[in-house]
Amino acid sequence: MAGRDHVGLGGDYDGINGTGPQGMTGVDGYPLLFAELARRGWSDADMARLAGGNMLRVMDTVDAIARSLSALPPGDAIDIASR
Repeated sequence: MAGRDHVGLGGDYDGINGTGPQGMTGVDGYPLLFAELARRGWSDADMARLAGGNMLRVMDTVDAIARSLSALPPGDAIDIASR
C-alpha cells in the first residue's frame, strides 16, 4: 500500500522466530531479494530507494525541520495553559 517511494529495508531479524522469507536469514540474503525484485520489474532507481534512499530522504527532511525549529524556545509539555 505504501509504494516504492515509502519502504526501506532493515537488517534486524530479532523477534520473527524463523518466519522470514525463505533464504533470508539476514542481510546476506539481500542479493536474492534484489534479484527477485529486478525479475519483477523493479528499476535500479526503485531498488536504490529501497536500499537506503527513502530513509536518507526522510532523515534529510527531519534534519531540515529540526534546523528550522532550533531557534524556538522549548515548549512546556506539562503546562497546557502555556500553549
